[in-house]
Amino acid sequence: MKTTRTLPILLTVFALTACGDGRKPLVIYSPHGGDLLALMEKAFEAKHPDVDVRWLDMGSQDVYDRVRSEAANPQADVWFGGPQTIFARGAKEGLLAPFRPQWAEAIPVQSRGAQDLYFASYRTAPVLVYNAKAVPAEQAPKDWDDLLAPRWKGKILMRDPLASGTMRTVFGMMLARSITETGSPERGWEWLRRLDGQTKEYLQQPALMIEKLNRQEGLVTIWELTDLLWQKKRGSPLDFRFPASGAPIIDDSVGLVKGAPHAELAKQLIDFVGSTEAQELAAREAFRLPARTDLPAERLPEWAQGVLRDLKPAEVDWSLIEQHGQEWMTTWDRTVRGKGH
Repeated sequence: MKTTRTLPILLTVFALTACGDGRKPLVIYSPHGGDLLALMEKAFEAKHPDVDVRWLDMGSQDVYDRVRSEAANPQADVWFGGPQTIFARGAKEGLLAPFRPQWAEAIPVQSRGAQDLYFASYRTAPVLVYNAKAVPAEQAPKDWDDLLAPRWKGKILMRDPLASGTMRTVFGMMLARSITETGSPERGWEWLRRLDGQTKEYLQQPALMIEKLNRQEGLVTIWELTDLLWQKKRGSPLDFRFPASGAPIIDDSVGLVKGAPHAELAKQLIDFVGSTEAQELAAREAFRLPARTDLPAERLPEWAQGVLRDLKPAEVDWSLIEQHGQEWMTTWDRTVRGKGH
């Protein structure tokens, strides 16, 4: 039985721990969604028929919170997915165990965690999203500051940043950029207050946010590229733009949970996730952009080649986000949410 974020917590625990067919269980906590997780499960189990891959799908912040709460008695084997900044926090708190996968050298040095505690498996970026049935392409937001235009007041829906690594990355980028350029985070806080004033609602679940955007209960949002590509494939009226000034490139990472009940199996899964075979499979079937730099562009699907061509990386001081990210989100929740202008 595969678990999803909709299951009650007790049923989730039972589903992850119960085993009746004699196979060895391998438990993954991940924000990657059922499409990719089912794809990796099927491909890995085909190579390891004695293994039963089980996954729990939740937001990236929720994964961190859960791994942290279970640190004294770990239930997961692999932490699969989420921004590098969240993995860095987990590493500092001793939630990850060192493991250097076979594909480590194909990953840029800046995309590897210290002491081999985590490695980027994919790359992604937040994009500007709009309902194309209600908003002509030429009128859609083209850059971050366009979201502050009066015409979008009350028409923006947002994923709750406390649960979303994607939104935390965007908010952190604005505050870190303010510090880098002005010496103070105040310009960034002002931007976030203005965005809050434009925002109609914060949603806990991305599926509900997408549904509301599809129904035109809101017209614009910031969301993650991979999910938007999936939505378009499924016939959603949503479309997106890459921010003209650049988007923060998120190193979507993977790591071995410290004290993992099935550590050796977990290492085999991590090796598989970053293999050429699995990276190309994820790009072809699940809209994941490989983190490996040794894959020729012509071997990637057309959508990935387009992203590599059109996406402008933003300059981001990740160390500031790593150092202050949790503090910034606490401050945002206390002093900005619902109080913007």
